[in-house]
Amino acid sequence: MLADNDVDAADLHLLLKPTVLEAHDFVGGEKAMIDAQACIGCGACAENCHFGAIGCDEETGICQIDAVTTRPNVVGQWYVSNTHWGPMVHARLAIAEENSGRLVTQVRGVAAEIVKKYKKSQILCDGPPGSGCPVIAAVSGADRVLIVTEPTVSGVHDMQRVLDPIHHFGIPVRIVINKADLNIEQSERIEAIAREKRSRVIAKIPYDRNVNDALIAGKTVIEHGRGPAFEALRQIWQVLRKEL
Repeated sequence: MLADNDVDAADLHLLLKPTVLEAHDFVGGEKAMIDAQACIGCGACAENCHFGAIGCDEETGICQIDAVTTRPNVVGQWYVSNTHWGPMVHARLAIAEENSGRLVTQVRGVAAEIVKKYKKSQILCDGPPGSGCPVIAAVSGADRVLIVTEPTVSGVHDMQRVLDPIHHFGIPVRIVINKADLNIEQSERIEAIAREKRSRVIAKIPYDRNVNDALIAGKTVIEHGRGPAFEALRQIWQVLRKEL
C-alpha cells in the first residue's frame, strides 16, 4: 500500500502515473461569507473584526445580523488511486492554503483503512520535506523512518531537527545521503550525527546524471535501470527488506 504524504508539493503521481478511482474535497476549516442582499449596512462586523479584514463603505455599508455566515473551506483534494505498483492514497493542497498537517493525517488514515481491504501487510509512505508540522504528522505512528538528506548546511540542519521528534516517538531511523560525493566533509558530519543519535547511514547515493535522465523520461530510477544511483537504491532496498 502506497501513501504520498507530501501534500504541499505533491509530485509522486508524476512518476507513478496513478489511475484515480476516488476524488474527495478536503475541508480545512470554515470561511466567513457576507450575503450582500441580507446586509443592512450597520457596519457592526467591520467594527468587531479583530483582523481588519472587513472594510466599511460609507455609501453601501457592511452587514449586520444573519448576513455573515460560515461555510466549509475546501483547501485541497485527496485521492484513492491504482498504480502499477499497487493501491495509492495521495493528496494535493491548494496554492497558499494551510492545514497540510491535517491533510497528511487524512491521507494516512485512509491508507490505514484501505490496506485492510487489499490485505496488504505494509504501508510505504513518501514523507514531506523539511521538519515542520506535516513531517511530524507523517512520522507519528510509523514503525520505521528513512531520512534522505544531502551534504549541505541546510540538509544537515533539517536532518537534526527531524531526528529529535523521531526519537521522541521511539521510532527506529535510518539515513541515506543523496549526492554524497559533492561534499565529503558534510557527508562525514552526517555519519557522525547519525552515530550520536543511535542511528546509522545505510547508503550513500552519488551524484548521477542518470537520475536526471530518468526524470526527463518520466521514469523512476529503478525503471531507468542504469548508473551508480540505481545500484545504491537497490542496496537501500535490500537493507530495508532485511530489517523489516
